[in-house]
Amino acid sequence: MKPVSFIIPVYNEAENVDQLHKEILAVASTLGVDFEIILVDDGSTDGTFKKLKQLHPATIIRMRSNFGQTSALDAAIKASRYPYLVALDADLQNDPADVPALIKHLEENEFDVVSGWRKNRKDPYAKKFVSRGANLIRKILIDDGIHDSGCTLKVYRKECFENVSLYGEMHRFIPALLKMKGFQIGELPVNHRPRTAGKSKYNMKRTLKGLVDMIMIWYWNRYATRPFHFLGTAGILIMIFSFFSGLMALKEFFQGQDMSETFWPMFSLMTFLIGVQFFILGFISDMLMKTYYGQEGRTVYSVKDVIENK
Repeated sequence: MKPVSFIIPVYNEAENVDQLHKEILAVASTLGVDFEIILVDDGSTDGTFKKLKQLHPATIIRMRSNFGQTSALDAAIKASRYPYLVALDADLQNDPADVPALIKHLEENEFDVVSGWRKNRKDPYAKKFVSRGANLIRKILIDDGIHDSGCTLKVYRKECFENVSLYGEMHRFIPALLKMKGFQIGELPVNHRPRTAGKSKYNMKRTLKGLVDMIMIWYWNRYATRPFHFLGTAGILIMIFSFFSGLMALKEFFQGQDMSETFWPMFSLMTFLIGVQFFILGFISDMLMKTYYGQEGRTVYSVKDVIENK
């Protein structure tokens, strides 16, 4: 087993951080490897930072404001030193006792990521209902091959995050992002505990942000290297539609209809111009993506190993 970095975003969890640290420390001490505990205070307002400063051993990162769980997770990843990253929520619903099994599953199956699967969730019904709906949409748009992408409890190989920056609400879709890059994703059922202190941070606003990010990831997965295929095709289809609406305008013209009294001519012109704009936007986007991947050695692929047999 390799050394482990525990990475935990924290926001207004003053009542939970002491117990969380004790449980992580108890599990980490049984792993038999070096470890570090990184806690990111994401602009807490309830005295969480004061509690965090009293924890030893620990690395405490304090954000200037509440930037969100994804940004806090990204900051922890960039600050981490060890090859294995273990991410947990700070609300004590994730059980640190599951970590050894997750790491074992990762090593035995040569996975790059192992995600926890909360098969028996201890959340309110409304939250579970919204989560199931989001999981269905996620499976349709960006199938990452796991049941519970929203579970923060995961083990990653740190190499997964080379040249990767997280933003928005993308922490829910990290397995999908990594799968796009060719990393191997695994899953293992984990214990999920009811929240006993503090307040849930999930709301409809975060759900809507997550949906927007999901659509962005879908587009990036399918068309990041060939945006012209999407935008150019959409432009051509819209122009074809404008051609048929133009035929309707001509039909009414030859029937003696006053063109100022029908919407077909203006509608045909408008849809044609929209189609042209989509086509041009696709062409420009394609050139920009070629420029993006052509600089600083960026590639659309990820190399796992290079073996030289002499």
